[in-house]
Amino acid sequence: MTPGDKNAQTLEKELTWFQQILDIRIQIYFEQDCEFASIEDAPAPDLGGDASLYARTIKEFTMSDGERIVLLLALIPHVRPRVLDTFFIDNQNFKRPFTEFGGWKGNTHSGFLPTGETVSFILAANSLKKRFEVTQLFGTDHFFAKKNILRLENQGNSEPMLSGQLVISIDFLNLFTTGITHKPDYNINFPAKRITTRLEWKDLVLAPEVFDEIEIINSWIRYGKTILETWGFDRVVKPGYRSLFYGPSGTGKTLTASLIGKRTRADVYRIDLSMVVSKYIGETEKNLANVFDQAEKKDWILFFDEADALFGKRTQTSNSNDRHANQEISYLLQRVEDYPGVVILATNLKANIDEAFARRFQSVVYFPMPAPELRYTLWKNYLNNHFDPDQGGMLEELAQKYEMSGGAIINVVRYGAVRALQEKRESILGDDLVCGIAKELIKEGKTLQE
Repeated sequence: MTPGDKNAQTLEKELTWFQQILDIRIQIYFEQDCEFASIEDAPAPDLGGDASLYARTIKEFTMSDGERIVLLLALIPHVRPRVLDTFFIDNQNFKRPFTEFGGWKGNTHSGFLPTGETVSFILAANSLKKRFEVTQLFGTDHFFAKKNILRLENQGNSEPMLSGQLVISIDFLNLFTTGITHKPDYNINFPAKRITTRLEWKDLVLAPEVFDEIEIINSWIRYGKTILETWGFDRVVKPGYRSLFYGPSGTGKTLTASLIGKRTRADVYRIDLSMVVSKYIGETEKNLANVFDQAEKKDWILFFDEADALFGKRTQTSNSNDRHANQEISYLLQRVEDYPGVVILATNLKANIDEAFARRFQSVVYFPMPAPELRYTLWKNYLNNHFDPDQGGMLEELAQKYEMSGGAIINVVRYGAVRALQEKRESILGDDLVCGIAKELIKEGKTLQE
């Protein structure tokens, strides 16, 4: 039986129980005949021997019946939306829906989307004491928020707290349905993309001093918890590690970040700053918050490429746009500083990064253009034994003569491979590489003679 099948069996029982709870609440609230005096009189299904992922989560957090009802209410629009059709009845005195039911209307979903008010109606009805207890379910200290299980999503800061839509996280939605772990991907609401590499640590070609700096990051990921908790440094040291990678394009900054994640078994998410920055006030902060909120629960490594686009020097405030831009930078600085995981910022020019950020980095790592001996290693590695063996000495000559980054060398090798196959050859020749180098130099406004 698949995890999805087990979840389905368990949820059938849970949904039957929820329907009973909802019927009891409606009957009591509207003073109809009811065999129960309160919703507490309807026992929840026993999950003692249940091995489904849904049941295991309920037991892991020792959820109360009320918390189970909230979780089910967040799930129902995704698994059986018709259960909530009861809330479409109108108040005949005012010819409008009942305020106490709460609820939102979706853009495309025709069913009832529950809000915090819906939770309050079911669990508290008219009791202010119980209503106040309901608000605590959505506090930052509750496991719903700490574990990113569900939340209230408000559309405006001035709206009442419980008017926010009840939203279950995509991770737990998948866990409670198909049972498949979800890894979010780039979209308009999530401006970050998981980056991976097929290369291994042995393929990384860097100067020894750069390797030393990178090993410190790896060691922090491995021993950080011991340093903070076992050694008691959490009194003076903030959790998390922030590093700035800077240097010319193609020198291995992104690859290094990917390999750190691969070595430490942590997902690396590259932030697309073009989607983060918004001309609409408040949207940038909202987009960033979405990334950070998910990352904090999963120990992701956050990689900001071309970071000076958003982490650049703050401007003098001469108008409202300048003030807003500076507010965005200040917000981002705070989120980066509070992030308990690893944040890596990459830029071509260190001078473009705001000094207020630079002071908060635990390490600043310079990725220089590779020296001739490293360039020779890169040429050999990337050519992968497809270079004409009779011209082997030419690689050393190219490595000595042309200062190129690893990224540029990859482009040259790609061109050489295409040209070789066009001419029905099994090996790349030195002339292929020279032509490829010329094309790379043209991009920089140079020639082979320079």
